[in-house]
Amino acid sequence: MAEAVARHVVIVGASLAGTRTAQSLRALGHTGPVTLIGAEDELPYDRPPLSKRLLAEDWSESLVDEIRLAGKAELDELDITLRLGCAAVGLDSTARLVHLADGSAVAYDVLVIATGAAARPSPWRPASGVFQLRTLDDSRAIAERLTLGEPLVVVGGGFIGTEIAAAARARGCAVTVVDPLAEPMARLVGPEIAGALVDLHRRNGVTTRFGTGVVGIEGEAGDLTVALDDGEKLAASTVIVGIGSVPETDWLADSGLRLDNGVVTDARLRAVGHENVFAVGDVARWPHAGRGTEVRAEHWTNAGDQARYVASAVVRGAAEPYAPTDYVWSDQYDWKVNAFGWRALEGRSVLVGDLEADGRVAMLHSDADGGLCGAVTVNWVRALNQVRRLSASGASVDEAAEAVRRLP
Repeated sequence: MAEAVARHVVIVGASLAGTRTAQSLRALGHTGPVTLIGAEDELPYDRPPLSKRLLAEDWSESLVDEIRLAGKAELDELDITLRLGCAAVGLDSTARLVHLADGSAVAYDVLVIATGAAARPSPWRPASGVFQLRTLDDSRAIAERLTLGEPLVVVGGGFIGTEIAAAARARGCAVTVVDPLAEPMARLVGPEIAGALVDLHRRNGVTTRFGTGVVGIEGEAGDLTVALDDGEKLAASTVIVGIGSVPETDWLADSGLRLDNGVVTDARLRAVGHENVFAVGDVARWPHAGRGTEVRAEHWTNAGDQARYVASAVVRGAAEPYAPTDYVWSDQYDWKVNAFGWRALEGRSVLVGDLEADGRVAMLHSDADGGLCGAVTVNWVRALNQVRRLSASGASVDEAAEAVRRLP
């Protein structure tokens, strides 16, 4: 084990997954060199606040410091070598070399790929005024636009888009959200709850154009025109495009790794066919035992869980396949939306509570055999915690629903 502990671990991606992998390696006793490579010239930071807190509050560097995953002093104390502001551009998996944008190369014994995902590129690119949110710089630029209090169009009605819409309304902006789906949040929370979330945004002054697509954006910042496929044209000062994400794998095109909507791994998060290469976080696509298919999950908790799992695998060896937490949350004005697990196509769902009458609701999902496999709650964290415990104990969806009904 002493020889294994001394191996040089190179982590590409100063993301949550990458940073937590580095920290966990040291916590578990890895004494060999650890190098953390990041494309941004920024110390590692947390991404969920980019669409929440950093847009809703007045921007300051002290606020940014609060979302750092680790400071320079901590990383120095952990003896982690930082290569920030220098993206990985290639991988030679035979020679075990990561090639960087500055022309240098870093040799590794163990490689952890944690490059995450990037915003799906906007097909509309006028001279200025169209933004996408993925990085700290993106959030800073969007925050500056929101402080103007001018009309905003958000293209994409998922969690990111609606969180930005909520922040913009708090800044006094007139906001229109456009999405080709009639109920875009149904893919995230199910049709039973999606309508209530749409109504929430409308009650807070957001105009929705759902079931309608964007066909063009013209103009410049402060004077943009968004053309819809029904012939309507929307005037905007700023447009935010949030139409999904794509895994950051371009730099791996010639690596010999299997790439298919991410880095494809085995059940222990090792890149298929490469014992010394792991993938974690948004970039990893692994066989999900519960769902029976390969999954790439863009969940904050999944990134941290995978980081700790891989760190343990490097130091101690992986005994059991990775078991995900499958937990995600979103803040929508004063509503708290939480979800864990998944909705099985062959299962059924049970609704407990009433948003209109009680201001809270839980939707519980079963697998084909009636076992509890997931849930979505709105403004009911106690119910979420209850069903998570019951899921771990193997409860049925009906047993879980009855337990939630008894909650005060």
